[in-house]
Amino acid sequence: MPNSKIQFLQKPTCTTCRKAKAYLEKLGADLESRSLDKQKLNEKELDKLIGKRDYKQFLSSRNELYRKRKMKDHPPSRAEAIRLMAQEPNLIRRPVVIRGKRLILGYDEQGYKELVK
Repeated sequence: MPNSKIQFLQKPTCTTCRKAKAYLEKLGADLESRSLDKQKLNEKELDKLIGKRDYKQFLSSRNELYRKRKMKDHPPSRAEAIRLMAQEPNLIRRPVVIRGKRLILGYDEQGYKELVK
């Protein structure tokens, strides 16, 4: 797996995404980027991406919709969360970094180091 590309799902205007991308490139990662605002993930892709993981960790608590709907205290169902994330990509916690079966949400230097090894 050392030569497999790393999928990098991001929003180019997101400061955390830019910081993560710069860090991964510094580590020598070969990134395959996808801009979530230009190439939205559809419900089927999100369902596959989340898999058996807790879907709530994919929700961005910084998002206005998240706060407005008080999702921390009243989380949507898995199906509703997937539908909302497909419609509103800013609701997805970013960046999403994938290599093989490993997935990292948000900025995680230690996780990135292990992923790039």
